[in-house]
Amino acid sequence: MGDKIQKNIQNIINHLKVSGFVYQNSEIYGGLINTWDYGPLAVNIMTAIKKYWVREFIAKEGNVQIDSKIIMNPKVWKASGHLDNFSDFLIENKLNQKRYRADHIVKDLFPEINVEKATFEELEEIIKEKVKEYDGSKTEWSSIRPFNLMFKTQMGAIDTAANQTYLRPETAQGIFINFKNVLRTTRAKLPFGIGQIGKSFRNEITPRDFIFRTREFEQMELEYFCNPSDDEKFYHYWIKKCVDFVTLLGLKSENIRIRPHEKEELSHYSKGTSDIEYLFPFGWGELLGIANRGNYDLSQHMKYSNESLEYLLDDGTKIIPHVIEPSIGLDRLLLALLVDSYEEQELENNDVRIVLKLDFNIAPYQVAIFPLMKKLNSKAKEIFDNLLQKTELRLIYDESGSIGKRYRRQDAIGTPFAVTIDFDTLEKNTVTVRERDSMKQHVVELDNLIKFFENYKK
Repeated sequence: MGDKIQKNIQNIINHLKVSGFVYQNSEIYGGLINTWDYGPLAVNIMTAIKKYWVREFIAKEGNVQIDSKIIMNPKVWKASGHLDNFSDFLIENKLNQKRYRADHIVKDLFPEINVEKATFEELEEIIKEKVKEYDGSKTEWSSIRPFNLMFKTQMGAIDTAANQTYLRPETAQGIFINFKNVLRTTRAKLPFGIGQIGKSFRNEITPRDFIFRTREFEQMELEYFCNPSDDEKFYHYWIKKCVDFVTLLGLKSENIRIRPHEKEELSHYSKGTSDIEYLFPFGWGELLGIANRGNYDLSQHMKYSNESLEYLLDDGTKIIPHVIEPSIGLDRLLLALLVDSYEEQELENNDVRIVLKLDFNIAPYQVAIFPLMKKLNSKAKEIFDNLLQKTELRLIYDESGSIGKRYRRQDAIGTPFAVTIDFDTLEKNTVTVRERDSMKQHVVELDNLIKFFENYKK
């Protein structure tokens, strides 16, 4: 094994681009700024993460899943408060017409200041008095103004105000407006949850930190409905559940923390919110949030729709359930897992091995199949096809280049095991299984190969 080299975020980003995890969006046309597409490797990881989320948050908990649409009646966003309040603090450098988030400027230049507590007046005063140069330019700052983050679009052929609507900025509201439908069709009893996985859109002023903050992203959200008397109990239950989930996927516990929001940070309807944060090379960043939203959302939709969203208790009492919301950003979680697993190891002869120590269960490929020589290609393909038919393993077949180069390619994309088919496979019915992390090799009987990998499933 080699000595670890300190992580550099730019090295990690370059590796993810070169290896096929992430592509620049619209690259052949010069790209679209701060917009990324996911390649086959990232898609495999994200698919595995979603599978575990469904297992842990839906199936094991007896919850249900829906798929609401990205475009909804614009009244939804009036009721939810997004039309009036879903804004960031925008400030413009009048000398070059560039726009920025005021809180980002202060956070970058004055990390000792708690921007979550600061008012926009305080942010404006700090920037105008202390920031005379920024982003490589001299500055003359405008006043701060709110900038609504929702993307506008239109329904129908005529572009009029009456046809204006929005791309959803979160998946949660699609759950709230279907609460009555789910209750009626599933006959669910409190407490119960409704979850969904889907794309959301926020017109960020300044997307940043690679795929950490983007204008189009994917969420895994659960709205857990409960009796008001039980909301604190379930709030703490879901915080623990979320910590267990990210550690199940392989995040190192020393790199994550729970950060409860202070009173000044809380939304006006929130009884409590906690973020689970990850220590990125660029600092602590939110991976997911757990919020006790009270009955705000259902009450608002009752008010604006004139439809009852009450729940009838067994004793005949009607209540508006309280909601606990664990909301996970899939893109951010992907980035955290890739950063957490990335290592550069200095080997002999000043050689460097890049390895992604991803957990077996979420690695883009779990097992690589290598024939030692071309003469063994047929046998290797037979073993590959057998594993494909009899297991759900994510497999990759590679016969190109030396065994050493093939090992390195798989190390660099996070494949935990490589199976080499050699002449002993023909003579003794054995294969050589090489571990990614330790580089140790094991001789395994072909009949026991499936069982060998089954031991690593969670």
